Amino acid sequence: MIDVAQLLLSVPPFMSLPGTEIENLATRVSINTYPSGTYIFRQGDESTNTLYFIVNGSADVLVSNDDGIDTIVSHRDKYDYFGETVLLTGEHYPGTVRTREELTCLLIPSLEVERLVGQFPEFSGYFTTTLLDRMRSLYEEIVNEQSFDAYSHVDTPLFRKRISEIMSTPVVTCLSTDNVIKAAGIMSEKKISAVVVTDEQSRPLGMLSSNDLTRKIIAQGISNYGNVNVGAVMSGNLVSIQAESFYHQALLSVAKNQIKHLAVTRGDRLVGIVTTADLIKTRSTGSLLVTHDIESQRSLEGLAMVGREVDNILNALVAEKAPVPEILNIMSEFHDRLTRRVIHLCEDEMVSRGRGIPPVEYCWINMGSAGRREQTLRTDQDNAVIYADPQPGEEEQVKQYFHELTALINDGLEKCGFVKCPGNVMASNPMWCRSLTEWFAAVRKWGEGAGRNTDYVRTLTILLDFRPVYGDFDLSTALWDEVFAICREYVAITHFLTQDDMKARVPISMWGGLQASKSGPYKDQINLKNAASVHIVNCMRIFALSRGLINTSTFGRLKSLARNGALNNDDIDFIRAAFETLLMFRIRENIKKVKRGKKANDYVNVFKLTKRERQILRDAFSAVSRLQKLTSAEFNIMWLR
Repeated sequence: MIDVAQLLLSVPPFMSLPGTEIENLATRVSINTYPSGTYIFRQGDESTNTLYFIVNGSADVLVSNDDGIDTIVSHRDKYDYFGETVLLTGEHYPGTVRTREELTCLLIPSLEVERLVGQFPEFSGYFTTTLLDRMRSLYEEIVNEQSFDAYSHVDTPLFRKRISEIMSTPVVTCLSTDNVIKAAGIMSEKKISAVVVTDEQSRPLGMLSSNDLTRKIIAQGISNYGNVNVGAVMSGNLVSIQAESFYHQALLSVAKNQIKHLAVTRGDRLVGIVTTADLIKTRSTGSLLVTHDIESQRSLEGLAMVGREVDNILNALVAEKAPVPEILNIMSEFHDRLTRRVIHLCEDEMVSRGRGIPPVEYCWINMGSAGRREQTLRTDQDNAVIYADPQPGEEEQVKQYFHELTALINDGLEKCGFVKCPGNVMASNPMWCRSLTEWFAAVRKWGEGAGRNTDYVRTLTILLDFRPVYGDFDLSTALWDEVFAICREYVAITHFLTQDDMKARVPISMWGGLQASKSGPYKDQINLKNAASVHIVNCMRIFALSRGLINTSTFGRLKSLARNGALNNDDIDFIRAAFETLLMFRIRENIKKVKRGKKANDYVNVFKLTKRERQILRDAFSAVSRLQKLTSAEFNIMWLR
């Protein structure tokens, strides 16, 4: 139950009203609760003539551009208002409000607000100022909105901006040794809901928010809070970033950690703060908040819509000339979140069907480009499941449960744009859904038989990029330990993998020219994935496998192999540059095809490239050719014969 009068007495601007007015207003206010993902009203809707005051929960304010693309421009949290921009005018709403989580609001009729504005100057001043600020902010967002077409010109590429250019300073802080009353006074004076906590040397230690005070003092019934220091109740999960870091690093940090604040430091000293609002204002797409949209979805249909927003992020990253490794990291983070959310929803579906929760621990693993964190557009699924060994006698029952669950998950991923694998390399295929002991036996069988059966070699090639995405990651680690043990026992595995890659060579003529298809549907074109990228992926996998490196990312493997000394630094740099070049061409060409309604296929017409682009590709192909020679020399098959 909500004591409306008591609540209004505690928050501005209503706290400035006489008690009799509060009691009178409380009788005219209604209360409503909206589920997560609900649209309270949409841009263009007629005014409901209501001021919405949030009691619990939060909501996003979105604005649609001429192309119908929604941009999140601001948030509303507990004790915030929305609907005020048209409250006194009766005009149509200039933006959309969508709940981020279950939202409870007081609904205050516009007639009551108009009456109070006319009678009480202090109330009127506060309300008018708030209205003006939000209208100005909304106007600026609309005016500054940009089109992030993948081939648009960006005058100042965002990803070249350093955090020092967009951070807010000075930062409102308090010491960990301060009393909570002093900290609350600082927040009240500055009209903020959180403050950064530091030590006496200005090193950031955490954050103290009004929620911390509510949950850890008031809700706990602590009466002697005058003796409580900030350090005892602050949240210690403050994430920091160096002032000279780039925008893309902040974007990735926010997406991974689902945080609202980043402490900006030089060395270990606090010099500024960056909020999600700062990042969103700098970049008007609002894509930073896609991660929150993913987590809030309660249906596969809603998740599929969010998935399309993720595609827009890729367009923006390319347009802003983001570094390829960062494009891969950011897109992988969003794809992983989509995958985990699909799995959550499918687990809930199993419970609703009466099948219950998973009978044993399990780990969902991605393979292929997703396993290597190299998936940009949502391409074919390559996934599997490792589940813990069942109790004796329960094997068939557990197997059947995971057969049903994985079928749901693969279907759900398909709805979200991850096309089913034509080769059926998916967890719903029993071959790719096994207990840990069964996986051990399968890998041993494939490793032992690699010299006799090329299918086993191809199967290992698929598996050995696996990366855990959801569930018990210890199961993934255990499988990797077994893989390395088997590779040490059967050293020929890496040689057979090398032999398989050497069956195809990079399409460069003896004069150093690019060899494109001479006929057929892909005349004058080269498949950059099959002709070049795959060889870098394969060779790095072989080197990593021989050194016992779990990192499945090709860039990560290159970095680890450089530290390991497996290849000299000049070769590492050459290969890294070639791989980045090939990926950028593939990303660019695939986006271009998708925007024309065609399927992404990694083909590029070499005769439509500029002279400089052809030169870059030739250099990249030369690096791949050299890598194949280095790999062949390291893992020579001849001695085995």
